[in-house]
Amino acid sequence: MATTEVERRRGQLAALSIAAVVIIVGVPLWWRTTETYRAWLPVSQIKELAKLQLHLSADVEVVFARGTVTPEQQKKVPLTQTQNMEHRVDEDTALSYRYETRYRTATIMEEDALNQPTAAEADLSLHTLSESPSGSLVVYVIPESSSLLPQNVDVYIGQRRTALLRIGSQMRVGKTLEQLLAHMEPRIKQVLHVMSFSHTDITAALSNRVRISPGNKESIADSMRAFKSSPGYEITFSLLNPDPKSHRLHWDIEGAVETYIQPLLTKLSPVANFSIDSQTLYYAMLGVNPRFDSSRSTYTLNADSLAHVINPVEARLGSNAASSNPVLNFLLYIPDAHHSPLYIHDHKKQQVPTNAFHSPRWGGIMVYNVNEFYEVDTVFPVDINIDMAKVMGVFLAQLRLLLGVQSSTPPPGFLVAPCGNAGLADWELDRLMWSRSVENIATATTTITSLAQLLDQIGNIVINDNIAQQVSSAVTSLQLAVSELEAGNLGFALQYSKEAILSSERAFFDPSLLHLLYFPDDQKFAIYIPLFLPMCVPILLSLLKIVSEARQKHREKKPKKD
Repeated sequence: MATTEVERRRGQLAALSIAAVVIIVGVPLWWRTTETYRAWLPVSQIKELAKLQLHLSADVEVVFARGTVTPEQQKKVPLTQTQNMEHRVDEDTALSYRYETRYRTATIMEEDALNQPTAAEADLSLHTLSESPSGSLVVYVIPESSSLLPQNVDVYIGQRRTALLRIGSQMRVGKTLEQLLAHMEPRIKQVLHVMSFSHTDITAALSNRVRISPGNKESIADSMRAFKSSPGYEITFSLLNPDPKSHRLHWDIEGAVETYIQPLLTKLSPVANFSIDSQTLYYAMLGVNPRFDSSRSTYTLNADSLAHVINPVEARLGSNAASSNPVLNFLLYIPDAHHSPLYIHDHKKQQVPTNAFHSPRWGGIMVYNVNEFYEVDTVFPVDINIDMAKVMGVFLAQLRLLLGVQSSTPPPGFLVAPCGNAGLADWELDRLMWSRSVENIATATTTITSLAQLLDQIGNIVINDNIAQQVSSAVTSLQLAVSELEAGNLGFALQYSKEAILSSERAFFDPSLLHLLYFPDDQKFAIYIPLFLPMCVPILLSLLKIVSEARQKHREKKPKKD
């Protein structure tokens, strides 16, 4: 009897020991070794960035030339005025604009520069005196008697970050400086909207985040035409020769790119990186049969058929699989001898002057007629040297549109100087940098917020240290970009916004974040139950038996005490 009791006690202790080892050691060890590793993410900072509050600050310097202010008014110069404007785009996005205007009188050297014969020479002379930083403007107020501007022009916008504003005699005679500034304010605001940024441009840059107002058709068209912001772009120039038997084509694409395209790309280097390649495709047809116009003895492509031109041609272009950057295609099409000359007509059945068209977010196509080289006794094939100046002028204009360089119609009384050899004015670059900075910040913020929500909803995705590092880097860059944008440091804001969008996309598209790489909960139960159930059932039954015997002994002892 004693031996049986000892064996029973030993069995109970063994069961309790095994259960203790399983519960105290086994379960924590299994939980620790099978848990999903999730590195720390700055969730609170990401939630703050989800409520996008952008503050844009622009510095404007207004310089009064001799004869624009009276001696009494000049005593109150210099002074500074600050104007703030706030716009609520939606419940999660708000914009705030801050314009800080500083007033001063012109120096002796600036007066000499303003005495140049033409406004373009004055603009160049003022630029050599001092160069304004990105995002800032200088407006020179000149008297009505100045010969720099034509009679019907009040504002001249040059190639740099300077503008000339003519002041009428009726605005300054008998008025205080405050009244004079109040009369000038609407005109200076127009200069700001042309040379810097406007609310329309900034909201168009937020098209990925907010819905653009349907009434703003011009901004919608611009945002849909231009490529989305990217760290780099691939530019491909293609020469399409559908009839090599009729003509041998020679184009100096390298020299043309170096002369006409490279200056623009060099100036756009703060915005993105560019790579250029070229190719010649033989027997490449447009895929659309042009119509013959008997009244003019020419072939035409109507605007309705242009949409069907791209797909057949695009199949011959090839793809740049080595890069994930967007590709801008520029095609020069030489019609064959049987369909020449070939002209493009718009929706009004009018001939397009450039004989070219562009497709939004894809590229442009130009038709180059060579029928003047054909004569009655011509021996085919004909050697033809393509006029690259004519071609690159068209492609340069299309490239500006596709990259988002907006050329809006200036207000009445404005004269905008040509962009020059670089193909881009300094203030046009600033406008693009403002838009791209805001677009990058909005895109990176949306990407990081979506990633944080995804990882919060799916708890079994592993968050590696490199993912956490990319997310933290993106958040830090976003915070710096927003701060620099508020401070008016446009160059730094664009750089930080580019770093933010790169880090956020690396984290979001990391292959380790695929949900299908990890077992869902039902599959985990299917794997672990066959392993743990045979071991847990005897332990559980032993513990239940021990508890049952303990209760029985407790009930037996209670009557004895009574």
